[in-house]
Amino acid sequence: MDNITALGGDVYEIDTKMAGYTGITAGYLILGDRPCLVETGTSTSAPVVRDALASLGVGPEDLATVVVTHIHLDHAGGVGDIARFFPSAQIVVHEKGARHLADPSRLMASARMVWGDKLDTLFGELSPTEAERIVALGDTGAIDLGNGRTLNSHYSPGHAKHHVGLIDSATGDLYVGDAAGVYLPETGDLRPATPPPDFDLQTALDSIALFEALGPQRLLFSHYGPVDAVQETLGRSAEELRVWVDLTRQAHAEGMDLDHAVAMVRDRTKDRYRALEAAGGEDGAAEQLELLSGAPSNVAGILHWLNRVSP
Repeated sequence: MDNITALGGDVYEIDTKMAGYTGITAGYLILGDRPCLVETGTSTSAPVVRDALASLGVGPEDLATVVVTHIHLDHAGGVGDIARFFPSAQIVVHEKGARHLADPSRLMASARMVWGDKLDTLFGELSPTEAERIVALGDTGAIDLGNGRTLNSHYSPGHAKHHVGLIDSATGDLYVGDAAGVYLPETGDLRPATPPPDFDLQTALDSIALFEALGPQRLLFSHYGPVDAVQETLGRSAEELRVWVDLTRQAHAEGMDLDHAVAMVRDRTKDRYRALEAAGGEDGAAEQLELLSGAPSNVAGILHWLNRVSP
């Protein structure tokens, strides 16, 4: 299938084709003795993911584990559907997200407030998962991949209070979710993801420092794909956070409303991203950047944090 890429170490990247786009959101299959899917993508992507797993030889009873880095709908919106397609799989999530997978009503209501009518086309509806199938992670945890191989989870809030990073004991791959930002392989752009309501600068920087300390061999971005330049990329993640926070803090100090703050930050950061250099970017890369790490969402998240720490 054209949406599967072998990454070595029995790891396969699956383009979940969010809302029909390519290169937006990746899921990853670790194909060991106990096959594990990292990130489901959206609800509307679930059939795409199921078919990709089938083509890799993983049938309905073969998938052992589904783990999500956090419960935002582009990462975990398909959990309920995938759980139904693979009835033997355990569903693994941080303890702060577990209840929302069992009963998604509050999560879906808040998502609808943010996205409105776009919700259905972008994400679809997160279906509930039976509570007894959900495994809740604390600050650390280990997922058995079989043959002594484990996927070790590390609590990494900052982007979201229910976020974990996951490192594979066999490959050194670190699944970074959104805690290191959004990476566009076409342009090499890396942009922070700082949506409300959970963003906190120090917590976000601490999560990146934790990722550095884990000594990963490679970063696997949910948006999007593998990156070998680990230290350089994590350093850039921290730098981008500081740039966006400094600019938003300036707008906040000047009493700008959200729209003006967004316009100012967008204008002053545009030279940092190749995707934005030409109108329309490369292959819609500018559109991808705005969809995944939109300036309004990022600035709103930073303002929310600033109002909490320095009202």
